[in-house]
Amino acid sequence: MKPVITVSHRYVNLYGMEGESIAREVEIRTGLNKPLTLKPIQFNLEGRLTYAIGEIKKGRRFQIRFTSIPGPPQTYQGFLKLKTNYPEKPEIIIRIRGRFVKKMKKG
Repeated sequence: MKPVITVSHRYVNLYGMEGESIAREVEIRTGLNKPLTLKPIQFNLEGRLTYAIGEIKKGRRFQIRFTSIPGPPQTYQGFLKLKTNYPEKPEIIIRIRGRFVKKMKKG
């Protein structure tokens, strides 16, 4: 039996140096023969990163791109919660961790 919904990564890790912008992508696909819809309902990392949901194949495959907003050294964790139109799997939660460290001075 095919899974109702497949998520390529349930955890997204963004690691880099302060001031860098790092991007990661997650793919979501359906195993059922009915169109899938995704609607963001909760995101708790505004100001630290952005996300964009793209439809690769209408109602079948989606890509979510997370991009960190360049800033000072910091560590954070949070999530993006999506509502689906499937009663079998009404929500998808993608957990996100970010860690940006201070650049080492040369010399």
